[in-house]
Amino acid sequence: MTLLSDRVHHELKRRLTLWEYLPGTRMGEEALAAEFGVSRTPVREALRKLQASGLVELRPHRGALVRGLSPREIRDAYEVRAELEGLAAEVAALRIRQEQLERLYRAQTQFREALRRMTRRTRNGRRRLAEDDIAAWVRANDEFHQVIQEAAGNEVLAATLTHLHRSFPRDLSRLVLGENTNLLAGNVAEHEAVLEAIERGDAEAARALMHLHVLRAGALVTHRFEQREVAS
Repeated sequence: MTLLSDRVHHELKRRLTLWEYLPGTRMGEEALAAEFGVSRTPVREALRKLQASGLVELRPHRGALVRGLSPREIRDAYEVRAELEGLAAEVAALRIRQEQLERLYRAQTQFREALRRMTRRTRNGRRRLAEDDIAAWVRANDEFHQVIQEAAGNEVLAATLTHLHRSFPRDLSRLVLGENTNLLAGNVAEHEAVLEAIERGDAEAARALMHLHVLRAGALVTHRFEQREVAS
């Protein structure tokens, strides 16, 4: 049952963070169970998890109502994340092992390759970026940040970031970056700067660069949510 619940939860969370369900939308258990081809039990479990993340409100006999993330909540979350990931980068610069550094370089290479493919598509006149290219960018981005957290070797820090990402997924930034290859290029350059600081053991620079990197992404996402809030 857990696997079914996780599958439903993951997909509903994706839709909610991408605003495919507008605030106030009713999410009925029966309709969702039919859509996903499961019983109501895994749907109910998934909705409870979404309520714990603050994305929906469960109402007796009414299913769940979409709450959505407010721009203020997004801004606050990214400010906290910037401090935590900045700390991770600072400590990683002092503790990183060669194997972890090599993983960072592989992730960065995948990051650049995804950007090249997406840039090539837009130059060929394709207005929308391919989902597989965006997914490759997301995987490389996740790996980059994850390796830095592992290199920091601080379990409390890692657990705190994991909890934060459950409510505010890191790939919220794809809402904005996935639509603009110039912004993606800037994101790649920021990763490059963080990687170079970590490699040379410059803890202060690594922290400052990661902090700025996360805040910039947060500002873009917050602005997009503000625009959608006005539009809705």
